[in-house]
Amino acid sequence: MNRTGTGAQIRAGIANLETATHFALATLALASGVYTYLGVRSLLDGTTTQIFLAAVVYASAVSVGIYIFWAYLMRFLPLIRETAGRLMLLAVMALGSAMIIAMSSWLNAAALAGSAALEQHLAVTLEEYAGDLDRAHQRALSSQSLLPDVQRASERFSRLADEERREGALTGTSGSGSVVQLLGQMSAQLDELGNSIVQSRERTSALFETGSEHLASMRELVSAPGAVAPRADSFAEQAVALSGVIAALQETSIAPSVRRAAEDLSMGFIAPVADGSSAELASRQDRVMTTVRAAVDAQSAALAQAADDILAEPKVESRRFVPLSSAEAVIRYAGDFVPSWAGAISIDLLPAVLVFVLAIAHGSMRREAGAMDAAEMITAAEMMRSVDIYRRMTEQIHAADHAEDPAEDAGETEHRTEPAPPVLRPVPGSKGDADGAKGTG
Repeated sequence: MNRTGTGAQIRAGIANLETATHFALATLALASGVYTYLGVRSLLDGTTTQIFLAAVVYASAVSVGIYIFWAYLMRFLPLIRETAGRLMLLAVMALGSAMIIAMSSWLNAAALAGSAALEQHLAVTLEEYAGDLDRAHQRALSSQSLLPDVQRASERFSRLADEERREGALTGTSGSGSVVQLLGQMSAQLDELGNSIVQSRERTSALFETGSEHLASMRELVSAPGAVAPRADSFAEQAVALSGVIAALQETSIAPSVRRAAEDLSMGFIAPVADGSSAELASRQDRVMTTVRAAVDAQSAALAQAADDILAEPKVESRRFVPLSSAEAVIRYAGDFVPSWAGAISIDLLPAVLVFVLAIAHGSMRREAGAMDAAEMITAAEMMRSVDIYRRMTEQIHAADHAEDPAEDAGETEHRTEPAPPVLRPVPGSKGDADGAKGTG
């Protein structure tokens, strides 16, 4: 196939597809407007009528703007040959595409994946609250780890008191005296502290169970079918209740109480007066009570250090559930909805592909036309008109010469005959047949 035929076919193809191109552009603009309407409706407040009218007006403006924008580019960009002009139009297309994404594509994505994005927001928030509850529970339980130390210390003082009472293990003289009284006093104080830790454990377990119930309700709301907006409202109520449980869990920590009790063991130590029947026994009692005081000081320091380690752990920061609209949720969790974003943007920017196709077709058509010789570009009609013009010019020249010297021209006419101009007969059925006949008639 020659180049003339290729260029003509490209031109004919562009002309034949012009209607289909505008129909496709109108369909894409309408689809974008519909999804824009669905997306913008969730952002507006007011009566139902106000929301409907405002959303319809905005969506109509978006559809018209998209159609006109791409229609202008399809018309002019393929025709521009200068590099500067084409670069300017490409810059305009990039700017317009960014504006279309800003005013339409994110709303299209909200319409396509808005409900899923809201459920994603609820699921992420649920995991955050679950983590907060676990950390608060672990922090409350960490103070429970002090209970074995307190119980061991209490049992040791109680055992020493019994041994001293029965065998005189410390002073060498059995019976109940000041040493037994002091050891029993220390054991009783540690028992009270242990009971406080046990009561705190029970309250911690009750609070954790309540928090777990709130988490279970929140999980059901996340995975339940139906509209997501009512579920989000119920989810917010459960989140507020769970925040109160987490705060209460942090207040149940027994570590501050253990810290104060440990200081009281040492600072509030009051040794009784030795009540031995003899000076030697009283002296032994004083030495034993000094030893007991040192043991109490060591036990107090150990409990205080353990309580300080627990108190040094960071507290769980209070969390507040922030409800989002579908459009905001789509933007926040855009990475989780890449296919929806790709579809929303493709609806708006697909005409750019048609613009580039037309630009390539027009460029190819111009290259085909520029590569042809001048003779190959002349049609039969143009050839017939050229011959007719040549004949008329020749007749006018002869008429002018005859007017200047009629006798000489007549004599020369007898001895010389003008050659007749060549006559080209058009091929029957060709385009130039009718034009040539008209020109020579």
